[in-house]
Amino acid sequence: MKIGYPCINNGMDCTPATTFRLASYSEERLISTVTNNLACLRKILEYNVQHNLLFLRMSSDLVPFASHPVNTYNWQNHFQGTLRALGRYIKAHQMRISMHPDQFVVINSPNTNTLNNSFAELEYQCAIMDIMELDETAKLQIHGGGVYGDKPTAIKRFVENYFLLPENVRKRLVIENDDRSYSLSDCLEIHEQTGIPILFDNFHHECLNNGETMTEALHLSAGTWQEKDGIMMMDYSSQAPGERKGKHTDTIVEDLFRNFIQQLDGLDVDIMLEIKDKELSALKAVEILKEMGKLSKETPVAR
Repeated sequence: MKIGYPCINNGMDCTPATTFRLASYSEERLISTVTNNLACLRKILEYNVQHNLLFLRMSSDLVPFASHPVNTYNWQNHFQGTLRALGRYIKAHQMRISMHPDQFVVINSPNTNTLNNSFAELEYQCAIMDIMELDETAKLQIHGGGVYGDKPTAIKRFVENYFLLPENVRKRLVIENDDRSYSLSDCLEIHEQTGIPILFDNFHHECLNNGETMTEALHLSAGTWQEKDGIMMMDYSSQAPGERKGKHTDTIVEDLFRNFIQQLDGLDVDIMLEIKDKELSALKAVEILKEMGKLSKETPVAR
């Protein structure tokens, strides 16, 4: 079981997600920004290894405008050496990696421009992990998309467009249940037609479900992962007190997390904490898992 947090370490004086305005685009600015982003990513990886945080969602903004027509620079070639070195570090320390494209990536959109842009963004993010030479256990996480007033047709369009994606993208793609439109049951329907693994979100399941208990839902999701995909990834959070339904908590609620771990019912999962204070909650989660005997106290040794 690995614990992680998304994209940015709040305690660091750098971010791997620096970008700039489209109007300010230049190759010189792109190279400088990506150089700094990848240097910060290395610092985060090193921090995480030191603290036994072995699951990381990398930022979608490592290469600004990578999927935009304005960017014609061969960044893949320019940063190949740096990305390969990062990949070697990740593999040496047995880390798990994911990426989560922004909400504009919708592969069941009826709009051709939206669909083309979504494909381009997925290909860019997949290229990052391919250049790093990460295996298929490194995943690209998307939602079901829109309903457009007709969910059966929207699901059909998702399935059709999924098979139009390049093979390297399809190998990395996972679908996440959301809190408003696509429940676990809907994702299972998509899985049956595509084989796409389901990245389970416990908080979304609490907000939108079809009566499955948490333990039932976890086992159903785990059953969609094959050996080549690695063990199941999932997102974890809980409701922010006094806020609108679906708003994530600012910091981990330790008793709720302990209770959730019991509901895993023996499943081995890699848990991404979608919690505002990021590494601080992740550090607490690691200690809780150690106390419960669910996590080794030893950091993997580089190989």
